[in-house]
Amino acid sequence: MRYNLGDQAFPPPKSLGYVGNNELDGAVYYPDDISSGTHPLIMIEHGFWDTCADAAASTSLAAAQAALAKDEQSGDKVDAAKQEAIIKADSDRLSAWPCASGVRQIPSYLGYDYLGRDLASQGFVVVSIGANGINSTSSGQADTVYQERAALINAQLRMWQQLSSTGEGPLHGSFVDARSGHTSPVNFKNHVDLKNVGLMGHSMGGGGVMQEIADSSRNTWPKGVSINAAFALAPTATWDVDPITKTSFAVMWGTCDQVNTGEYFDWNKDDNSAPIAQYTVPGGVHDFYNKQWSPSSGQVSAHDDAVPGSKPGTCKSQFPGATTPQSDQKELSEQRQRRITQDYVSAYFADHLLGRTQYEPYLTGAKPFPGMGGAVSTRFDGGSN
Repeated sequence: MRYNLGDQAFPPPKSLGYVGNNELDGAVYYPDDISSGTHPLIMIEHGFWDTCADAAASTSLAAAQAALAKDEQSGDKVDAAKQEAIIKADSDRLSAWPCASGVRQIPSYLGYDYLGRDLASQGFVVVSIGANGINSTSSGQADTVYQERAALINAQLRMWQQLSSTGEGPLHGSFVDARSGHTSPVNFKNHVDLKNVGLMGHSMGGGGVMQEIADSSRNTWPKGVSINAAFALAPTATWDVDPITKTSFAVMWGTCDQVNTGEYFDWNKDDNSAPIAQYTVPGGVHDFYNKQWSPSSGQVSAHDDAVPGSKPGTCKSQFPGATTPQSDQKELSEQRQRRITQDYVSAYFADHLLGRTQYEPYLTGAKPFPGMGGAVSTRFDGGSN
């Protein structure tokens, strides 16, 4: 089920200096029997990516980049200024918002459906939100992009709090069945627990989630909302990292991930009053967490972003944040990486939001998940409480 209140429905806070607006949309996954009691809400925010599925621009961009690379390697003469102008124009088309007429958006928010469906089967209401507008306008504004992303999360939480408490607000009557396109009659009033919220973010979305749970941001949470846990997949680091000492969080990253994912665990361990964890996945790469970004999707811009190793099926380790590639590692398949991610994310929220403590030995590293062996290394700090 999905909703879309418009590509420009969310104006950024003026204090952040942003230009352009963001969409307010989402993909919703919920238990089969939503009418039975109240269900914790988990909100997912995707990261930085191209916004428009402009295949022609993507093809032209690749050709121009290849021409420049060939010139640098072989000395073949090309009109560099012309190729750079093509690269600029094509990049602008791929990162536009809203997208040009007739060009579909790249729905990055749909890339975590494997997590949304699994979490919904456990009793959660899951909302994966779009952030293409922020992606389109964030270039050159990275100092405030995480505050903007946190503000977007708050705007979405505010709508869900209103819907759950009164049955009214912007989301009332806005849900559409993804298959039929018909309006969905599902009723969330009194069935979504906004005092028991979990957040999940990937890449810059992970950075936005970490900003949202920072001690300095807690007073910005909408009235009636309490965020009790967060899980970040390869979260990028904020420019000025605010301490996170009161909210439980877990961070996962892969050893072949080229993105600077920061060191949130080390920045906050020993000062936290709530449990925190870091999960390191040998051979994991950045893009495979999101199905839309992964090669098997066939989506525009999708690719394997790992640095290839010296042998097929391997990648150069970038861990821990090294600028020079390290030793070869066996690269995980898309399916294997997502299976590992699903195991940890589902167990984490089941433990922290539903009180299913049987998962704690897996989350603290005392036991491996069945069939996983030594596929993940764990660092855990139980906090002062």
